[in-house]
Amino acid sequence: MNYTQLKTAIQEYTQNTETSFVSNIDTFIGQAEERIFYDVDIPDFHKNVLGTATAGSVYLSKPTDFYRAYSMAVVDSENVYTFLIPKDVSFIREAFPDSDTTGTPRFYAHFDDDFFLIAPATSSNFSTELHYKAKPVQLSSSNANTWLSDNAESALLYGTLVEAYTYLKGEQDIMAFYEKRYKEALGSLTQYGAIETNVDSYRNGMRQTA
Repeated sequence: MNYTQLKTAIQEYTQNTETSFVSNIDTFIGQAEERIFYDVDIPDFHKNVLGTATAGSVYLSKPTDFYRAYSMAVVDSENVYTFLIPKDVSFIREAFPDSDTTGTPRFYAHFDDDFFLIAPATSSNFSTELHYKAKPVQLSSSNANTWLSDNAESALLYGTLVEAYTYLKGEQDIMAFYEKRYKEALGSLTQYGAIETNVDSYRNGMRQTA
């Protein structure tokens, strides 16, 4: 189901083509996508990104689509991985009060929306590998297909209908029906995610969470 098909389906299910309603369909889609994103965790939302920890620096940039970290590692010149342990910023500040202390990083923390804090500061340039849950790009007229639209049509359709009926202040029995269908579709998606996560963990090792 691409963007145009979903938008048409929403208007047909609700039997509403009023201008203000149609102009808000993108908002309904975005709200439904966000709800699915928070409700399930599937490997198709996961990404790996390579970066560089600069010598002497304690900060590492986050990807712009970053949501949650599963693991972070530094990789030395011999391609040996050292997985960092997630900690609070306060722990790192207390454990490494002198930012001039350098070595192979052992810990990381979420410093703010844009940066991780790592400790100790790197003694030389290290490659980094971050495995994380990424915020997907919303389905839209300029992004006509997404993983959800291609592989989770029912969850996306009924999730969007719930948001649309909330906007319309629609009949409660219809709202309850769409919510029920959404949760049924979500159950299938959750089951798929559990199977795929186990396979992914078997191939790549269990992930740390932060």
